[in-house]
Amino acid sequence: MNLKQLEAFVQVAEGGSFSKAAKQLFLTQPTISAHISSLEKELNARLFVRNTKEVKLSDDGKDLYRYARQMIDLQKKIEERFETGKEESKHLITIAASTIPAQYLLPKILMKFNERYPKEQVKLLETDSSQVVTQIIDHMVDVGFTGTILEKKHCKYIPFYKDELVVITPNTEKYQKLLEDMPDDISWISGEHLIMREEGSGTRKEAGKQLRAAGINLDKLKIIASIENQETIKKSVKQGMGISVISRLAAEDEVKYGDLLAFSIPKADQGRDINLVYNKNYQMSKSTERFVKIVKEIYGIEE
Repeated sequence: MNLKQLEAFVQVAEGGSFSKAAKQLFLTQPTISAHISSLEKELNARLFVRNTKEVKLSDDGKDLYRYARQMIDLQKKIEERFETGKEESKHLITIAASTIPAQYLLPKILMKFNERYPKEQVKLLETDSSQVVTQIIDHMVDVGFTGTILEKKHCKYIPFYKDELVVITPNTEKYQKLLEDMPDDISWISGEHLIMREEGSGTRKEAGKQLRAAGINLDKLKIIASIENQETIKKSVKQGMGISVISRLAAEDEVKYGDLLAFSIPKADQGRDINLVYNKNYQMSKSTERFVKIVKEIYGIEE
């Protein structure tokens, strides 16, 4: 077993593809396959479950990943310590983010980070909040962004942005009248068809919490669909399929141009926190420290 084999293994595990790993490491796909085959033979274990569409870690592979990732991280720290003066030195920061921060907050952060540190590389994985936290705990990514806090040990959450959830509806005469006559009352949503985000979504969890605080009985809601993609949700609402609860950030353009109406949720205070999260049991690389510093600078978070 050697670091090259483990590096190939980690790249396949994170990218879910032998060909992607080969491109990332500037190797041929047969070389990547040979590295994995040698590891499996030496460890007498099947590390990946393969089919025609994807490559996933087996249970043994998940165990090995936790160790291998730590070894690769240590290797990177050594390289950073002794290669900081080399012009060609580049480092990769892996980020897991839930939908709202990934689509509406990270572009600004990434642009600023790239301007300040043009030699740094970033890999962004968009997933739901529960998976963001899981990947932080398993140290599969360096930092994460999530709109909900899951009480998991080892996780350090830094709130940096307030995100307001709103009830969105089609821009029709019916809802225009509700917005005019009852701007601070959303009790009427109990009689509407409701489209929600998928299970595991931070938006869905927070929506339930805020609706309960507003006096809405969740058991009486007529949920007709759970949809992962926010663009699909907005288009479905616009076409009259139902109403939904999403981030005001996500609905901003559609409300501005009159495609949708947005109702604030009573007793929601200033909204929910969007958090930067990392595993406090692992020392951050210099690259990751720089990235976190940029986030704090942009949003005025004191050290």
